[in-house]
Amino acid sequence: MIPEGRLLNWSVNSKQGQSDDHAVSCPTTGHDGGDWAWEFLRRNADYVADWRSSVPQHLPCITLNDGTKLLRLRRRFPQAEKWGLYAFADPRLCAHLATAFWHANALKRVVRLNARKPNEAEANVRRLADFNAERHAVIGVDGVPLVVMKRNGVRVPLEIHGLSVVTAAFTPVYELHDLDDLTAQAELLRRLQRFTDADFRAVQRPSLAADERLQQALIALDESLKGKTYRQIAIAIFGEKKVTEEWHSHSQFLRDRTRRLVAKGTELMKGGYRGLLA
Repeated sequence: MIPEGRLLNWSVNSKQGQSDDHAVSCPTTGHDGGDWAWEFLRRNADYVADWRSSVPQHLPCITLNDGTKLLRLRRRFPQAEKWGLYAFADPRLCAHLATAFWHANALKRVVRLNARKPNEAEANVRRLADFNAERHAVIGVDGVPLVVMKRNGVRVPLEIHGLSVVTAAFTPVYELHDLDDLTAQAELLRRLQRFTDADFRAVQRPSLAADERLQQALIALDESLKGKTYRQIAIAIFGEKKVTEEWHSHSQFLRDRTRRLVAKGTELMKGGYRGLLA
């Protein structure tokens, strides 16, 4: 396992083949698929160039009285949508500091519900504040809120139709689409239900092995962008002792694994990050 803090926060000011003196610790604890996707996308030079030429480069979020962070868009941003985002996020910021609003069209699955005005006698009345999770909401030009619930490395995107005031109470009527995908949709609903549990541990983290491989691929990508050799990249990931012992052995395992990690990191940066989105 890679020690926490080993992963560096890449800077758009760094140049290929040079070390980044401004890199800072960027812990990956609690990362979900959207966070990992952002880490790879923000290293893409074409994305950085598009962000630099965008106007504005930053759109302010407001924090509602229930703690939900809201971004309201008055127009579309086609250049950002090309990357799977509603609007550009600052590539200088890691996932813990930046809020990347992934477009609904870029997500594999979204929980869709119709928000009905509740009757006094109804028991199944919800507010967004009832979901014990970090909540990021974006309202696009269509006026439909997309709310992303995040907790303990788990992310559930929720598209709400008929909710004119994001903090208002509503009775949810969930929609199910595509009979061939019902199992995955049901699992997403179960994750959403767990967010109403006060016990933080009720929401289980994804596989730690998957996180470790993404960490390794990200380090391999960073070192590769700096012009490091495969051996130097392997040392950054596995440590000098292991590389010294195994690099010139009859087995090519460590060399092949390093090459695969560099290839994987590059693939994820160049568009494969979309596969990490929920």
